[in-house]
Amino acid sequence: MRNIPIRHISEQIEPELLGSFTIREITSLLSDKDMVQEVHRHDFYYILIVKNGKGHHEIDFINYEIKNHTVFIMRPGQVHSLSLKEGSTGFLIQFKTDFLYSHNSASQNHLTKLIQYNSYNLKEEGFDKIETILLEALKEYTCKLKGYQEVLKASLSIFLIELLRQRQDEVIPVVRGSVYGQEKLEQFLELVEKNSITHKQISQYTGLLNLSSYQLSAITKTLLDKTPSEIINQHIILEAKRQLLATSRQVSQIAYHLGYDDASYFARFFKKHTGLSPESFRQNSK
Repeated sequence: MRNIPIRHISEQIEPELLGSFTIREITSLLSDKDMVQEVHRHDFYYILIVKNGKGHHEIDFINYEIKNHTVFIMRPGQVHSLSLKEGSTGFLIQFKTDFLYSHNSASQNHLTKLIQYNSYNLKEEGFDKIETILLEALKEYTCKLKGYQEVLKASLSIFLIELLRQRQDEVIPVVRGSVYGQEKLEQFLELVEKNSITHKQISQYTGLLNLSSYQLSAITKTLLDKTPSEIINQHIILEAKRQLLATSRQVSQIAYHLGYDDASYFARFFKKHTGLSPESFRQNSK
């Protein structure tokens, strides 16, 4: 039985940062050859910034063409595969949640907005601003002068702000909620990511968040235009798709893995939300 591999940030890369942050140039990762990565997931945030390049990047079953001036952002747990052509240039940033959030709460809010989308195509002048920030961060990461860890946290925050500025008007919906609402949304999304196997009812999450069902619904509708139930169900369906396509598990095993003792009930649930049975989805996606 094949499981989806989970990759971690190696502490050997940067021991002073306790394996919580890395920034590298794409050219050093390619080593004069194509990069081909099979389906896997990470336990950290993954940001691929492509200045010039070609290839394909599939994130949670959505295939993106890699073009010049493209930024890909992935949150922990997302499944992806990557094919990046030799000669591509840019940067790769990887960081653990605590690395950014220990800097300031505003950074958390910026990231919450950005991770609603996985791909950002920027204009050249906008990309140039981001590249300047990343080159300085790379210099700090390489030289390791006194206080460089804090400079890296600040640089990452500035990068997120600039990326948000570049895409605010074109892609990111106007957020009408408060900082409090954004923090609660991020907490809810993290709880769903970690607990959807055992927690499938809204009341289970409102208890953990110390919110009423009405308050949680108001937050998710305002910020994502989705109900809490839609978010929970979409996550379960997404994880089911991951298991169906990236593992050889039988449907009954996947159902049990996702917290369903009745495989037939799980199959009906899956078909209701996708229009296909789990078996048909697996066959049609090959």
